[in-house]
Amino acid sequence: MVSKASKIRDFVLGPKTDDHPSDLHTRAQEVLEPADIFLDQEPTVGEWIKELAPTRDGSIHYLQSLFPSASWIWRYCLRWLLGDVIAGLTIGMVVIPQAMAYAVLAQLDPAYGLYTSFTGAVLYWIFGTSKDIVIGTTAVGSLLVGQVVTHVQEAAPNKYENQEIARALSLLSGAIMLFLGLLRLGWIIEFIPYIPISAFVTAASITIMSTQVPTALGIKGINTREAPYKVIINTLKGLPNARLDAAIGVTSIVLLFAIRDFCTMMEKRQPARKRQWSFISSLRLTFTMILYTLISYLVNRTEDLNNPKFKVVGHIEAGFKQASVPNLDPDLLVLILSELPAIVIILVIEHIAIAKAMGRMFNYTIIPSQEIVALGAANLFSPFVGGYVCTGSFGASAVLSKAGVRTPLAGLFSAGILVLALYVLTSVFAYIPNAALAGLIIHAVCNLIAPPKNLYKYWKLSPFELIIWVICVLLAIFESLETSIYVGIALSFVMLLIRLSRTKGEFLGRTTAQEVVGNNNNTASGQESSDNKDSCLSGSNEERELYLPLSRNDASNSNIKLETPYPGVIIYRFIEGFNYTNQALHIRHILEYVEATTQRTSEEHFEKKSDRLWNDPGPKTQKSADLPFLHAVVLDFSSVNNLDVTSVQGLVDLRASLDRYCSPDSVELHFANVHNRWTRRALTASGFGYPSSQKSDAIACWQPAYTIAAVLDPELNENRPKTDLEANETSHTDTEAETIAPTVASTNYNTITPNQPQEKQKMAAVHGVDRPFFHADLHTAVKAAVRDAMNRDARPGPVMESD
Repeated sequence: MVSKASKIRDFVLGPKTDDHPSDLHTRAQEVLEPADIFLDQEPTVGEWIKELAPTRDGSIHYLQSLFPSASWIWRYCLRWLLGDVIAGLTIGMVVIPQAMAYAVLAQLDPAYGLYTSFTGAVLYWIFGTSKDIVIGTTAVGSLLVGQVVTHVQEAAPNKYENQEIARALSLLSGAIMLFLGLLRLGWIIEFIPYIPISAFVTAASITIMSTQVPTALGIKGINTREAPYKVIINTLKGLPNARLDAAIGVTSIVLLFAIRDFCTMMEKRQPARKRQWSFISSLRLTFTMILYTLISYLVNRTEDLNNPKFKVVGHIEAGFKQASVPNLDPDLLVLILSELPAIVIILVIEHIAIAKAMGRMFNYTIIPSQEIVALGAANLFSPFVGGYVCTGSFGASAVLSKAGVRTPLAGLFSAGILVLALYVLTSVFAYIPNAALAGLIIHAVCNLIAPPKNLYKYWKLSPFELIIWVICVLLAIFESLETSIYVGIALSFVMLLIRLSRTKGEFLGRTTAQEVVGNNNNTASGQESSDNKDSCLSGSNEERELYLPLSRNDASNSNIKLETPYPGVIIYRFIEGFNYTNQALHIRHILEYVEATTQRTSEEHFEKKSDRLWNDPGPKTQKSADLPFLHAVVLDFSSVNNLDVTSVQGLVDLRASLDRYCSPDSVELHFANVHNRWTRRALTASGFGYPSSQKSDAIACWQPAYTIAAVLDPELNENRPKTDLEANETSHTDTEAETIAPTVASTNYNTITPNQPQEKQKMAAVHGVDRPFFHADLHTAVKAAVRDAMNRDARPGPVMESD
């Protein structure tokens, strides 16, 4: 009699869907005796919450990870110090001209670039995880700042100064990045693919060069805030108006490329002095700035700097005169907010990409989330000393690594050079020609443009992504950089969704395969003798079942003969997972294949034709009698990890449709490679994983079979030494219950030692015996489905070989 509590439960939660046979445990014990049974341990919400809850050790590790420098600063030695001093002084001399040039891109005075680079150099060593990263001004970041400055000035003319806008932008960007880093959300950047970023960098380089060419040629009246294609057209129209600045700009570009190419040539001719030539090449920017600053001084020393013969940087205040609290006017922040996403995305992506590249090059691992913390701290502190947004600089980082840096502490020494420049060399900086700075920028960014070989590689790897790349570049040139990055990410995301939601699975066929291994015994002519070949082929007779797509659209040999494992048994493999975006496609694909390759067990009969659904054409008039009846569907979940409610409901609908198709019989659904406990729980809750007790034919045809493996007695397990296989966490070697071997192979996880008495050896089920339709692998799932189908047909058939 049903209790009142059960009635209330069924009323509130619905009737129980768990209709597994009550004697599953007993039947499993009878089959496996003397092996032990194992029951599925379903996960609970409490267990999930416990895994997410912070622990004491986890909290301590988190706090320690926020300051990576604390783990190595105590081991700092004199040898490291020497390498860091040399590298720091070198990068300091390289960064000074770069920082001043890039500040011009941000529509700021050159000194602001020095403030920015100083902040990154001072802070990164505390929070960073790479020894080769230089945080400072970059061409792309400065260009974006300049565009934000333009946007705000157009929205609120003359209300805010350029440096106020740039500093507020840095503060907001730093706060967002610090928040992402502290919450360890660095994995979010993995959603942004490489192609849109590559296109953005190329487009930004073209944009930067288009804005600097007028300055390098001394052409006035060019509005560099317009779209790049308009700037290029206007520059070409203004060529007759070029001034004396062109002599400085053009020759500086030629000189920079000449030094770079000469040093590269000498590196190849003199490999023993490769490091020296690389060092000389890295200082070409500094050398060029010194040369043209000297020329400018000689030409303009008797002139008023407000009216020189060619444009120069002009007066720069010594020290950190711009250090102050940033302007946090709400109206200003509102104007900046719309520009923040693109800024943060580019800064983070650029920095992480450089850090990962350096880590791969020098064999160490960086922590993306901690790198974002370092980047956020630098940008948050930068506006207080007068700087603007900063990120990792690829050019400066490459120079730092080649200079022999040993630890992140090298940044302090480069910061010392920057401080010296700000307090001692500002009077010299006043004579730097603007055209020379423009030439330096053009030289620095031209290498960022993707070369044709990269585009060809994109075409070979993924043609559609090359199309996305071209679209992004064109949008940046004819529209804006922000539009380019947003559209590129959106198109890549759409492509990902299409792949997930529109990729059909594969129906598999079976073939018997064997591995043939050569023996390296070749004749003098380099050809194997016929005896060797025969020995090779005859000696490798280990056969196994191989499952390949019946469509033959994969990479396997299409001439290989495939066959279904048994008439009416269908094998289906999910290719791109199984979730709510693609479940309808998979279910429809399976049903269409079932109707095309099998026949109904019995046709539906209606008293009146009008009782049939409008979209049901009725029984086929010329249906082939050779088609088998449907017995079982084997689903390979090797590419499926988690399931959602929609996908499980799709499987429930599939089962219902197949049961109607096979009525009055039922269809067995076998699952292979279902290893996630939450997925097993979801499937079990919907009635999968076992024969239904409500279907007498399913119980009658079902022949229990389980996968077991060797275990050791707990006492022996405690006393024995760990094997190499256990140290490497290798998996169990499975075997069928019906072919239990008296001894365990040497490849088992629990290896039996030679002196161990064999009577202590035990066997146990690998997976829960209460879920017999969840199989360890595809082969055992197919064997179980074929075995039950043969029982259903009540006729003898070829017995498939055991594992």
